[in-house]
Amino acid sequence: MENLKVVQFDFGFECKPILAKETVVKPTKKHKSDFVFDFMDCLASPIIVFKSAWQDTIPKEILGRIKLSRIICSMTGDKMASLTETLAYMMPRTYEAPMQTEWANIYTWLGLQYAMQTKSKDQLEAMIEIAPKELSDYEKGLLKNLRLWIYDKRRKALKGILKKNKVSKNDGILDIQEKLF
Repeated sequence: MENLKVVQFDFGFECKPILAKETVVKPTKKHKSDFVFDFMDCLASPIIVFKSAWQDTIPKEILGRIKLSRIICSMTGDKMASLTETLAYMMPRTYEAPMQTEWANIYTWLGLQYAMQTKSKDQLEAMIEIAPKELSDYEKGLLKNLRLWIYDKRRKALKGILKKNKVSKNDGILDIQEKLF
């Protein structure tokens, strides 16, 4: 498609004219490969959880919702872990030892958000009683840093998996694809 020049008519309104863009940005090969990697990240990346003897106690319902929450988070353009994924990460840590008040507030707030997403009446009633309605700015900062850290670890783990799996000489497909489907 060629670059189009746009003409704006003056109808007497007090507004600045909109300038025509000089160049049209075309998607590059890198942009397309980033899309593919992001999509693989949502579906095939391992779930990062706190290293603990309790990591097997995370409910399968939460683990099953992580891929969908990753896709939704990716569609919104967030380059961080989803709230469900963060909840799953923190869950084994809560069984280890008592946490500081800030982290307890973050964990219960994440539980409230999960209950609101799943629309579970029993969970929602229980979480409304104990979870804070809103996090403080400091707690929001801690949560954001944790979500960024989980996202980074998840993507590094996927890159490591992709490096281990070689491309098949016959059809050019990664060996990991057989394991995914």
